[in-house]
Amino acid sequence: MANQTLHQFLNEQLHDLKEKGLYNVIDPVEGANGPTITIAGKELINLSSNNYLGLATDRRLIEASSAATEKYGVGAGAVRTINGTLDIHIQLEEKLAAFKHTEAAIAYQSGFNCNMAAISSVMDKQDAILSDELNHASIIDGCRLSKAKIIPFAHSDMDDLKKKAREAKESGLYKKIMVITDGVFSMDGDIAKLPEIVEIAETFDLITYVDDAHGSGVLGNGMGTVKHFGLSDRVDFQIGTLSKAIGVIGGYVAGKQEVIDWLKVRSRPFLFSTAATPGDVAACMEAIDILSSSSDLQNKLWENADYLKRGLTELGFDIGASETPITPCIIGDEEKTQQVSKRLIEEGVYAKSIVFPTVARGTGRVRNMPTAAHTKEMLDQALDVYRNVGKEMSVI
Repeated sequence: MANQTLHQFLNEQLHDLKEKGLYNVIDPVEGANGPTITIAGKELINLSSNNYLGLATDRRLIEASSAATEKYGVGAGAVRTINGTLDIHIQLEEKLAAFKHTEAAIAYQSGFNCNMAAISSVMDKQDAILSDELNHASIIDGCRLSKAKIIPFAHSDMDDLKKKAREAKESGLYKKIMVITDGVFSMDGDIAKLPEIVEIAETFDLITYVDDAHGSGVLGNGMGTVKHFGLSDRVDFQIGTLSKAIGVIGGYVAGKQEVIDWLKVRSRPFLFSTAATPGDVAACMEAIDILSSSSDLQNKLWENADYLKRGLTELGFDIGASETPITPCIIGDEEKTQQVSKRLIEEGVYAKSIVFPTVARGTGRVRNMPTAAHTKEMLDQALDVYRNVGKEMSVI
């Protein structure tokens, strides 16, 4: 018989989430995750995917994955430190290092794993971490796992960062101090002030750590936020994902050779989790080759992003401080946000609501992710739906 205490707890909490409009319903996609998707037999314009460049369904990646699977099998068979490191894992890491303009790189099974691995393997209870208050959940969890003192600073507030960096340094309480920021913030689409952050870090001897999950493949000719600002040789840790612009799955840390050597002997997700599948690794390498040889996909992404942002702004939607393809339509009230998203989906546009705890209470938004694979006709259709739903729901 199921534990009654657990049963009561779960039912009460689930009921509470549903009453407050905070319960997220998962919609299974029938088929590929492209510019359009099919859910419950209905085709929808897809504005909720992180597949920025459309590579998740690119024939070149599919063929590379199939060939590698035929050669190596469907799984690596072991953790990296036993005999799960295949020659293509090394090739991927070499490509990543060249792509990010660093000495070396290490690949993980997910971007989330990167932050759990890298932060906790370098920082401990003798240390402090200065963390932007809007950093991704995986950064927050990685910081907690490290047991370091976590010192949040106001979002992209350089005066607050400088003040807290000085206080931490002059306190003499910490052996090491790290500053962590997203390169591109995933819910608002704004870009971190990396030049100022690096200057502050160098002034106060801080370790610099940038999670560029939403910048890689998008900024800096595809090489990311750090490259965008010309700071490749001044940032200690560059974190990226292989599941967004790259279109596959996995993550990586790029940096100095000694940083990567340390992670290979001390980061627990690398030591205790089976290596990424050969097919995924080969597809990632193909994606990096595509990005390295042409900027066509990035150009198309930005063209579509600018078009959608301009259209939504002209309609009267608040897209916040977005500087990237991530385009929130900020509604505010959680229940209203969920209702707007529901109506958009009913009218043929799959744009999911984002509410607390992913974003702060009262800042609910419908988050739009235009990609290089969208056509102007798709975006025009989406804007028409936004116009109608916005007026119907009195949010424009």
